[in-house]
Amino acid sequence: MVMEESETPRSPEAKLGMQVEDLWDVQEPQLSPTDKLNACFESIPVSAFPHAPLSQVIEISSDTSLAEAVKLLARHKVLSAPVVDVKAPEDASWIDRYIGVVEFAGIVVWILHQSEKLEGSSAFDSAMNGSGDDIGPAVAAAAASGMSSPRFKSMHPDSPTATCGKFFETLTSSDFYKNTKVGDISGSFRWAPFLALQKANSFLTMLLLLSKYRMKSVPVVDLGEAKVDNIITQSAVIHMLEECAGLHWFESWGSKKLFELGLPLMKSSHIVKVYEDEPVLQAFKLMRQNGVGGVPVVASGGSKAVGNISIRDIQFLLMAPEIYNEYRSITAKNFVTTVRRYLEENQNKSPFLSGMVTCKKDDTLKEVITKLDSMKIHRIYVVDEDGNLEGVITLRDIISKLVHEPRGYFGDFFDGVLPLPANSRV
Repeated sequence: MVMEESETPRSPEAKLGMQVEDLWDVQEPQLSPTDKLNACFESIPVSAFPHAPLSQVIEISSDTSLAEAVKLLARHKVLSAPVVDVKAPEDASWIDRYIGVVEFAGIVVWILHQSEKLEGSSAFDSAMNGSGDDIGPAVAAAAASGMSSPRFKSMHPDSPTATCGKFFETLTSSDFYKNTKVGDISGSFRWAPFLALQKANSFLTMLLLLSKYRMKSVPVVDLGEAKVDNIITQSAVIHMLEECAGLHWFESWGSKKLFELGLPLMKSSHIVKVYEDEPVLQAFKLMRQNGVGGVPVVASGGSKAVGNISIRDIQFLLMAPEIYNEYRSITAKNFVTTVRRYLEENQNKSPFLSGMVTCKKDDTLKEVITKLDSMKIHRIYVVDEDGNLEGVITLRDIISKLVHEPRGYFGDFFDGVLPLPANSRV
């Protein structure tokens, strides 16, 4: 049902949708629906996007410990945050003020790296065996010296260290973990550049960065204040779309079935997955290697998904490591069931408790958007009638179906950002 003109928009997002509707109505009739939307979004400045809740617009100082950064990201329910250079002068421009973005993806890489460096060190083996009262400095020394076992020249997620229930408690209690600063990882791990928009940039630019250019969030800077004014996430865009249900431009797109839009983009044979009896670190290693934000946990020997692990779930290995002590090996299944029990016992609301959220190919895009927005999740799995995986749809996939990049659109936009670290996103 199309929203009547006399109806009062329900939210700032719906008002924004009405602005798109007005622009949609005056576009040239010969334009395709996608070209129409491109023109509409190019006409709207990114400053028109509703502000994120203040609790989600956070900055992290470069001298913040990694341990505290994990807590901040988890507490504010965000995947990443801009990093402020504490050495920058007070009158620094925003380009000099921000040095990057710290995110759970980078923290995952750091954890994988530490599990490799600590494997086989005498101090760490002693801690794994339960001996030694003050293992922090010893583990730190072993890590700092890069000690590793000859049998462990590369990262093996199924190694005794990586799977042992004591590994994460030992790591997080070490001085090395407590004293590592956010700024310390900027040159070594997956370090996202601080790529920001100015208020005058267009909606289209923002949508393309969040889709084709794989950014999870886009900071918007206030030039006068030289600081971040807003942070627009993929989730916020999906919420805006959900609020636009009923508008003509949205219904012409959102009422289509998934298969009519070519979704899912990723077919079953290409889905990156982890089996329930594999070590949980294998899930995070796969995310890192394939540049994805989550993987399904699949029943051993089958194709039915029994759970989902997202990149942000690394927080549960770092903030409550004691819950895994009983496990000699933390498998993907152990991880899912233990975290779910921990959250329920502590009455913590989390997307993790949503479990496996699925849809069918003949569901409409609008139905999928509603599920993703209401459950605050970043991906939904497409299954057949028997529950077998047929594909996965991410927030990025949906946004990519909304707009396309005109030839030569960005020009020299990325100058000054490139060259980037090898593992960066853009």
